[in-house]
Amino acid sequence: MVVIPKQIDELFAAKAHLGHKTNRVHPKAKKYIYTIQNSVSIIDLSKTTVLLDEAKLFVQELAKQNKVLLMVATKKIASSQIQALCQKASIPFVTTKWPAGLLTNFETITKNIKKLIQMKKDKEEGTWNKFVKYDRVKLEKELTKLEKAYGGLIRLEKLPDAFFIVDVKKEKNAVSEAHKKLIPVVAITDTNVDPELADYPIPANDDSLSSIEYIVNQIIDTYVKAKK
Repeated sequence: MVVIPKQIDELFAAKAHLGHKTNRVHPKAKKYIYTIQNSVSIIDLSKTTVLLDEAKLFVQELAKQNKVLLMVATKKIASSQIQALCQKASIPFVTTKWPAGLLTNFETITKNIKKLIQMKKDKEEGTWNKFVKYDRVKLEKELTKLEKAYGGLIRLEKLPDAFFIVDVKKEKNAVSEAHKKLIPVVAITDTNVDPELADYPIPANDDSLSSIEYIVNQIIDTYVKAKK
């Protein structure tokens, strides 16, 4: 009887092994493919577990040093779930659209974040009550717009020390800015992307919610436990 390690079993149950069709496989991702079934690449989960553990050790060290991890996941399939997980864990996140220049023009972005914080405070304290209805509606629209763009970044008081990215292809702008600022990237890397875009690649299915959630939970749990 073959004994399958628990984490491999869990990754398999989460459908993390299902990669892309062979015609979409990136040449550098081939080393993480175990086999091909019906023209679909099957990820080698024994390699995924090793790399996931390496990523967790890196994230653990980050947390111990009180460094900031930024989660980036704008994929519709996972954005709301990841937003909820990050809010619960007090981790900054981007789950709608990457704010262009977040890293390369951080000073300007910070001004927008501070404006959002102040507007939320003014609304909660009733400062808006002195305005006529038309002006209050305008303020509400501006607040909604700022919340959508920067709501997940309220806790980001400085440049992040590392990124966790769900899909490096979709988040190419975030990856590009991280590379320019020499900020390490931890990422789920499916078989259709170059795993070398991440400093800590985790070969796995990034189109399955169960696969994404499993890996994100592993990373967040590691970070939170190490920070306590």
